[in-house]
Order: sequence, then structure tokens, then C-alpha cells
Amino acid sequence: MLATLQARIGPRTAIILVSFFLGELGDGLNIFQGIYLVTLGWNEGSVGVALSLMGFTALIVQTIAGDVIDKTHFDRRTFLSLASLATALSASAILLVQEGNGDRMLIYSTKIIEGISSSFIGPCVAALTLAQFGPARFDDVMAGNILWGHLGSIASALLAGLTGYYLYPDIKYCFLVIGFSALCAVGGVQLLEEGDALMGRGLQTQAAGTLDTSVVAEDIDSNTGYVNADQSIAVEAEKNVASYWSVFGDRKTIVLCFTGFFFHFANANVLLVLGELMGGDNEDGSVKRSAIPLIASAIVLAQFTMSGATFAGDIATKRGSGRKPLFLAGLITLPIRCALIILWKDSGDAFLLSTQILDGLGGGFFGLLHPYLVNDIAFGSGRFNVLMGLTASCFGLGGTLSNLLGQIAVEHLGHVASLTGSLVLSFIPIALFWKFMPETRDERGRNRSIEIKAVEGGELA
Repeated sequence: MLATLQARIGPRTAIILVSFFLGELGDGLNIFQGIYLVTLGWNEGSVGVALSLMGFTALIVQTIAGDVIDKTHFDRRTFLSLASLATALSASAILLVQEGNGDRMLIYSTKIIEGISSSFIGPCVAALTLAQFGPARFDDVMAGNILWGHLGSIASALLAGLTGYYLYPDIKYCFLVIGFSALCAVGGVQLLEEGDALMGRGLQTQAAGTLDTSVVAEDIDSNTGYVNADQSIAVEAEKNVASYWSVFGDRKTIVLCFTGFFFHFANANVLLVLGELMGGDNEDGSVKRSAIPLIASAIVLAQFTMSGATFAGDIATKRGSGRKPLFLAGLITLPIRCALIILWKDSGDAFLLSTQILDGLGGGFFGLLHPYLVNDIAFGSGRFNVLMGLTASCFGLGGTLSNLLGQIAVEHLGHVASLTGSLVLSFIPIALFWKFMPETRDERGRNRSIEIKAVEGGELA
């Protein structure tokens, strides 16, 4: 029955479903968690520490997770299911927190678990996409994954916002959305095909156009898939795995890591500050009821704009646009956003909310181009997922330091000082990427891959 359902749905639809529900598992609800903890008596510094623990754990684990996903002989779908469940369970532990400060260790420990488990989700999705659709269709399918992930985040924020508003002041029940999303994601994973495991780590083991006839329906364009390569080809491909240093030491890798670090260092804290500026507080310091839909709207507006940016970026890529101009377009939105929030901090919630359009544009282009750039750099090396993990770790380090130091700055210096720091930092990634990053379009796999003449006969060039 499962095989019949897989064949009927097709691999493209299956991975879209998984991406949608994994999008609902994203960190968009972290801002709700931060607000809820403040209402229970936590100060901004403690909230920053809690959120930073997840980030610090992830930045340590993500590179290791990518390496595990590269080398594993276990089904990556199992990894994805377990990671989704563990992420949801740890994130839902906030439901057990009582008023006061006695439950900090519960949140601190579960944020560490969440950091570990969530580190496997991105590499798993990227590996399964590459394994099933190959390098030629990776950009197209990955753009769809990212788009539907943003739509999942929108659905999650809407459900959480509505639940928190109508059950106010018991806003903790909005976190039940996470558990529901995890169950749906695990169900969707069962519909995925494993694909070619070695191609999933970035090794060329299939000739272009090779199809998995078990999943190809009448519409070949939407159901193209790969199966595991012949044994002789697989053995030869594994001999061609590049050294870590040849991939990590690549100039393009270094520039991407530093660019992403400084972008997230400047960017991550801005949404937290924006949430604190909008809506205001009650006399007892708790968040006003009216702030909840405003914060949900901020997340939804950003994710909606990210969806549009992802769609536009995908079209631009198909029409021949390079990686560099699109990535720079995303980076440039951050200093503009920071400046506008500072300028409009007393102009009303509508003005502050509108700045999330820029967040969506920046995050949309950045999120779309990240896997493209990594695949351009690493395909053929056998180090695709570990490089995804390394770059994600660098991005996570920037975001974690941003949340930690940004909230400390808010506590001691105020919101404007925190935003000014983000504004100054936001020019660094623009200068780095513009000056030092070459264009990588059409460079995918060059000088790394073995050339396959005939899969059927197992002949290698």
C-alpha cells in the first residue's frame, strides 16, 4: 500500500509535503518562547542564554551531523524522522515550565537536545533531494523545498498567533503546533524515496538522464528519480572522495562561511528587538495581548516575503542570473531594515511591521542561494553534506552570538544601541562577498567528478 501511494504521489510531491511540515518546525516560534518566558519572570539576558544554548549546540553539532549524513549506510529517512520527533519533543518542553525561575535547567537542557536534533534536519533534506533528483534538478527541487518550508512557517506562525491570542494569557498552548507538525512531517517522510545514497553525498554516480522506473509515472518531468548506482561505479566513486581540507580550504568556502557568520551576527537579534518594540507591555511587565497578533504578523509577513523572494530567485536563476547578484541583493536589505527600525521606533506598530518585508527579502535570497552555492562548491567531492553542516555552523554561530549579545545590549544599553550595532555589522558581509566571492554558476562538479560513460555496463572514464 505504501509503495502504491509513493508511486501515485511521486517523489516531488512527497518532498514538498515534508518540507512544508518541517517548515512548521522551524525556529519561528522561538520569539513566542522568549516572550512567554519573560511573562514567567525571566529577564531578557536569561532568555538570550536559553535561545543561545540551542544555537551553540547546533553550531558544534552541525558539521558533525553533515559528515554523518555523508558517510552513513543507514537510511537517511530514518535520521530525518528521528530528528523531527526529537526537535518537537524538546521544543514542547516549555509547556512544563512554571511561573518563576525554578525551571531554567529544564529549558536549558531541552534547548541543547533541540540543537542536536535540529542539526540533522537540513543535511537530511538536502541529501535526499540530491540523491533523488541529481545535480541537474537540484536547484529547481530545492527551491520548491525552501518555498514550501516558508509556507509551513507561515502556517505555524498563524496557528500559534491565533491560539495565543484567543487563549490569552495561557499562550503556552500555541506550542502544541510544534508537536502536530512533527507528526505530520514523520508521516510525510514515509512517502519519500531513498534515491542514490552516494549521489546524496555529492558523488557523481549516475549518467545524466538515468531514471528510476519504479517511481516514474507518465509525467516524467515531475517524477524523475534515481536508484543506487551499480556496485562497480559506487566503489570507484567512493575512491574519489576529496579530502576535508580541499573542500574546507577552498576560497569560496571560506568567503561563504565568513559572509554568513557576519550576516546572521547582525540579523538574528533584530526580530527579537522588533518584537519587544511592538505592542508594549502591561504594567506588571507582561506582554500585552495585542502584541501577540503583531508578533505573529511580523513572522508571517517575513515568511510570506521570503516565499516571494524564493519564487523570484528561482525564476531569475532559471533565466540565467548568477549567484552573486542575487546573494548581494539579499545582503543589502539588512542595513536598510536596521536603519528604518531605528528611524521608525516611535512611529507606530504598522511602520515597524512593514520592515519585515526587508527581512523576508534578505532571508529569502540568502536561504535559497545557500544550498546552491554549497552544491556548486562541493558536488563531486563527496563532502556536500559536511559542507552544508560547516556553513550552517558558521551561520549559527553568528545568530547565536547575535541573540546573546544583542539581548544583553538591550538589557544594559537599550533597543536603539542594540539595533545600531546590527546596522554597523551589516556592512561587513556585503563587503566580503562583493570583494572576494567569485561567480559559481556553471561551476558545479567541475574538476571533481568522475565521468560516467555508461551506467548499464558499469564503465568509467
